[in-house]
Formats: sequence, structure tokens, C-alpha cells
Amino acid sequence: MSAQSVITRIVRAAAGVFAPGHLGELTQIVPFDMVDAVLAESPPATQRRVRLLPARVTVYFLLAMSLFPERGYLAVFSTLTAGLGELRPATPTASALRQARSRVGPRPLAALFELLSGPLAWPRTPGACWRGLRLVAIDGTGVAIPDSDANQAWTDKPRTASHPSTGYPLLRLVTLVECGTRALIAAVFGSPADGELAYAAKLLHRLRPGMVLLADRNFDAATFITTTARTGADLLIRLKANRRPPLIGRHPDRSMMSIIGGVDVRIIEALITVTAADGSRRSEHYRLVTTLLDPDRYPATELIELYHQRWETETAYLALKHTLTRGRVLRSRTPAGAEQELWALLTTYQILRIAMTDATGTHPDIDPDRAGFSVALHAARDQVITARSVIAGTHIDLVTTIGAHVLDNLLPARRARTCPRTVKRPLSKYAYSKPRQPRACLKITIDVTVTDAATSPLTRPTPP
Repeated sequence: MSAQSVITRIVRAAAGVFAPGHLGELTQIVPFDMVDAVLAESPPATQRRVRLLPARVTVYFLLAMSLFPERGYLAVFSTLTAGLGELRPATPTASALRQARSRVGPRPLAALFELLSGPLAWPRTPGACWRGLRLVAIDGTGVAIPDSDANQAWTDKPRTASHPSTGYPLLRLVTLVECGTRALIAAVFGSPADGELAYAAKLLHRLRPGMVLLADRNFDAATFITTTARTGADLLIRLKANRRPPLIGRHPDRSMMSIIGGVDVRIIEALITVTAADGSRRSEHYRLVTTLLDPDRYPATELIELYHQRWETETAYLALKHTLTRGRVLRSRTPAGAEQELWALLTTYQILRIAMTDATGTHPDIDPDRAGFSVALHAARDQVITARSVIAGTHIDLVTTIGAHVLDNLLPARRARTCPRTVKRPLSKYAYSKPRQPRACLKITIDVTVTDAATSPLTRPTPP
């Protein structure tokens, strides 16, 4: 004999043509009122009559496109209506969805990201702060968009010595990331011709006293250091090899006093030695500049180790460009459409980070690093298809179905290891490989030695 089980459920959604406007369980993070508010503040997107595709539905449709990048317009819309059962909303054509996107424009999506962006961790969240300072990092990356005439007029293709233009046109995306949760504090993008530092300057107004900004050598510029210091936030930036700041004095921990762009700074030089499990060793010289001037309160060796947190931006970009979009080029063949789509992608990424941080925040001893982005993404996709918890009840639990999946599938604690930075499946038969790279992931130990000023290229100021 075969047993049978009957499962019944109640789906609460908006009525009428607004029913497909949801994001499953994630609608609790981006409720209807929030979407309506950003639409009301964007006059071109404000609708004069209720259409078959209202503006609110179009915004949720754009966010769903980011969750289901492999699906076409009609397939994404059918995903939003799959769990609505007897409501049976009308199915628009692909042309109608395209026109709806054009009516909404990019401004509401940019405003929605502005509402949701920002730090998510509490001061006591593991990994969020160091000695009372919130860790944030800034970095840039390229985002590929379709190779259309309109997009090429907006931004150029990558250029190499052998090829004047190759691949897809790229947008330069620069973000300010909270290291503890990998949440986006702010973002800006545009043509790479304007330069990474120019875009970074547009994000510095989001810095606050009590933050310490981590950045790589591309941000070693006197103007950038001066502007960052004026915000009240501290900084920890790696210096380029050709910089020659003046040597004013030396602290007992071998760090040095100097000045860059009129800002008093402290320079730390160290030799980083990485020893792998197979016995191989690799060393590299680091020179960092910081506005944390007190050597007793902020030891040099800890600052060298702290700089490694800058790589959280790379992990954020990995989740954004590969886990979320699966490495695909954006869909839009016009600059306005690409701008709208990228704001929707950044917003969707931030929504998932909020859900993950809410879940891990219910356990004070769990580091947000252990929350799996892929786990949250697949759980969120399932909730969109089933239209679960579209409208929240009077009691909102931070550990939703998505959060429960995250907590049940925590990643192991971070391990010190090194991995090869090579292309294992290149499109060309000439595989790209960096020299001296390991052939497999290996456990490592890291030794930090702070060096003397005698081995540094700093110069003493000439007397007047």
C-alpha cells in the first residue's frame, strides 16, 4: 500500500495586476511601501494610470532578473506568477516587459539601492570591528555589458598591446564594502576612462569617524589620502614602491612618522613570508600608510595583519559577478538599460546580504563570514517560485526560511591557505598562468617581520 500526504498552504499577495510584484520571502526586506516610495520620488517613473504592468511590478521584475540571470523576460515573469495559484495574473509579452522597463528608468533602482545600502553589523559582531573601529574597504572591478553601438559610445572595450579593443565593453564599478558582512555601503559606476580614483572620491562622503578604510596601491594618492582624512575616518593603504615620503621620526615598534599631502601619517614596513604545507616559501615586501598614529594603541604587527581584510572586497565581487550572475554579461543593449540593470543587481546583492546578516546576528558567536552566499541565493530563488511569505504577519522573525537554510549550512571557519590564480579552462589554447603559483590549494603559515627605516626608501626632509 502507498501512503499519501496532502500539503495545503495559503499565499498572501497583492491583489489584481499587482500580484506578480513580489520577491518571495525577500519582499519582507523590500516591502511594497518602500518600492512605492522610490517610485513616487522619481517623476519619470510615476504612472498616471494602472497598467497591466504597474511600475511596482516592474521594479520587482528587475530584481527577479538578477536572481534568475539565465532566464529570459517571459521565463522570469512566469517565475513570479508560478506560486500565485488561482490568482492567474495575465502574462505580458516580452515587448511589454521591455517597454515597462523603459518607462521606469534607472532612477528608482538607484534610489532603492541608496535606501538599502549601508553597514549591517553591530559593533560586537565577530569580524566587523578592530579595536573599536569598523572595518571598510574600497576597490573597483569591471562589469561587462553587451557589445552594442550605444554601449560602445558610452564606454570602451578593454585594450591590450596586441589588440586595440577586445571582448565586451566594460563599466568601472567602485564600491565601499563593510568587511565584516561584505555588505555594500555605497557604489558608483561609469566609463573606465574617468579612472578609479575619480569614482572613489564620490564614495568618501559615506565614511564616518570610527571607521578605518582599507585600500590597495591603486589608491596611493596624496589627494585621496587628504580627502579621506577630512571625513574623520582613518585609513590603512598600501604604498607604491616609487613613493618617497619624508622620514620625520621613528617609533619604538619600528614604524615611522611622516607626512603626505599635509596629513600626519605613520608608515609601516614589513616582510611577509608565506610558508606552504609542501615546504615552499614566498616573501613579499609591504609598505603601509595609516592615520592611526598611536603605536601603543594600534601595534604595527596587528595593522599588517589587518590589511589582509581588504580582500573581503574581492570575495564580494566574486559573489556579485559569478555566484549571482553566473559570469554572464548584462542583458541591456542601451546605457540607460545597463545602468538600470546594474543598480538592480547591486540592490539584489544587498538584499541577500541583509537576509544573511539577520540570520547570523541571532547567534552572537557566529562570524558572518560563515554564511554561504550560494545557500542564501538558492533558498531565495525557491521562495520566489513558491511565493512564500510575500506579505509578512504582525510578528517578523529574523530567521526566515532563507535564514534557516543559512544557519543549517554554515561554512567552516576561515583557514589560512593559498590557492593558484590561474585559468584552468581558458578559451584560448595558451593558458594564462602566473609564475611561482601553487598548483593546488595549500595550508599556509604567515610570518610578519616589521623592518627598520634603514631598509626603506623613505627620505629625510631637507633643512630649510
